[in-house]
Amino acid sequence: MLITSKGQITIPKKYREDLGLLPHTEVEFVKVNDDLVLRKAEKSVRGNKMIEAMRGRATISMSTDEIMNLTRGE
Repeated sequence: MLITSKGQITIPKKYREDLGLLPHTEVEFVKVNDDLVLRKAEKSVRGNKMIEAMRGRATISMSTDEIMNLTRGE
């Protein structure tokens, strides 16, 4: 396996499937002595960033019950 000029590598399909590394799965690298370990990120920050970006942008004030009724078609 080679590292590209941009520092990219391809994780073989077998390992992606075995470990459940689907597209957009967040991973992290951990240095252990002289080894580099790739693992699923312990905390997903993608969702948190999206929530923070949307916080306070609502233009309609609804209670949780009202939202649930709307999404359930009640």
